[in-house]
Amino acid sequence: QIDHLVKRFGQNEVLKDVSLGVNKGEVISIIGSSGSGKSTLLRCINLLESYQSGSILFEGNNILSSIKGINNYRAQVGMIFQSFNLFSHLTVLENCVIGQMKVLKKSRAESEKLAIETLEKVGLAERQKNFPAQLSGGEQQRVAIARALAKNPKLLLCDEPTGALDYHTGKQILSLLVDTCRKEKITVIIITHNSAIGQIADKVIKFKNGRVESIQSNDQPLSVEAIEW
Repeated sequence: QIDHLVKRFGQNEVLKDVSLGVNKGEVISIIGSSGSGKSTLLRCINLLESYQSGSILFEGNNILSSIKGINNYRAQVGMIFQSFNLFSHLTVLENCVIGQMKVLKKSRAESEKLAIETLEKVGLAERQKNFPAQLSGGEQQRVAIARALAKNPKLLLCDEPTGALDYHTGKQILSLLVDTCRKEKITVIIITHNSAIGQIADKVIKFKNGRVESIQSNDQPLSVEAIEW
């Protein structure tokens, strides 16, 4: 739950009194043009950016209530970026292991087991010893999805997850992402400038000039295969 969120960069107010709610297990699409504030909102939700006023509640608790609360929240949130953001000097497997060990404090054995399981889900278990530079863009985004899912998140934030991919690969990745998250009952927020992607979401939130312009529920979301953009 986001209540009256305000974010400024200097004198530039990027988020202007933003309020919205997301239910557990929903796929949400936030749509808006470049500069509308949607990516800044996502970065505030993930605590990559601080904000000046307002609040963000997760399961009824303010995410800034305590250091322990912040760390607990971060452990339950995954992030997928447009530009993949993989560690170029680490193998595919290590990219999926490092967050579990550093953030979740899991053992290497447990981390590797979960990493391999999630790489199998995205069809890349056989590439676990490769480095990102040895993969295509679509394969790198699959690794990014596996890395996020290996944390077993309750909330997955996606910033233009298909923006750096061609149409065919983008649809494959989006289908994999949405189908997996619906099966696992993971709440998903997808940021995009592409209004067609809203057809797959349970709720479409339109952003304009740092404000929520409209919120529309979708009783019958389409499959990724059924949409064109």
